[in-house]
Amino acid sequence: MALTRARAPAKRTRRPKRSLGGRPSKAEAEQLAERIIDTAAELFFELGYGATTVEAVAQRAGISKRTFYHRFDDKSALFSAVVHRTIERLRPPATAPLLDAPNLQALLLGLANVILRAAMTPHAIALNRLLVAESGRFPDLAAVVAREGATEEAIRLIAGVLERERRAGKLKLDNPVFAAQQFLYMVIAVPQRRAMGLGVPMTAAEADAWAQDVVNLFLNGCRGWEATKRKSR
Repeated sequence: MALTRARAPAKRTRRPKRSLGGRPSKAEAEQLAERIIDTAAELFFELGYGATTVEAVAQRAGISKRTFYHRFDDKSALFSAVVHRTIERLRPPATAPLLDAPNLQALLLGLANVILRAAMTPHAIALNRLLVAESGRFPDLAAVVAREGATEEAIRLIAGVLERERRAGKLKLDNPVFAAQQFLYMVIAVPQRRAMGLGVPMTAAEADAWAQDVVNLFLNGCRGWEATKRKSR
């Protein structure tokens, strides 16, 4: 039940004070950097990496090129900043109880839903589409994303859960890291491709059902795992 409270007097929003000499304050500098990154993200995702220029970013952001280069070394550094912020926004909060579940199936389903929701956000789809379209011409783009480590973090988290279950005798696995990689790809590959236009995008209900089916298939495979001998070369 909501409680009615007396309204407090409206507070005036104080603008960040400029430091002496006309230089922007720290708060103003941070706001300007955010505006540049926002503008760059729009252009990168709209036009692509190759067609986006420093001049276009500066013009749309309403700044001079000198101001731009005072904050970013070049377009590559700006793209790194865009990727970093995009991935940071996709990460769940540090306080999120990712491993708080009554059993392994519920735990993996919770992780699958978190991963799927992040992978299906407009910014994640736009970033993935950009990489697919332009990584051939600009191979360093994929390396920028890889440096953020979001995929590796997810794999390590899932692999740790699987290793714990393996040691408890609940799963038959000889390579939890490999299994974690496959789980991650099973969760996001098809839904993300469909969201990118390679098929009909999933509805929310379809995405929920997809996560449940993936977890069911994955666990049944792990519980009946039989290692095969690799042929020696």
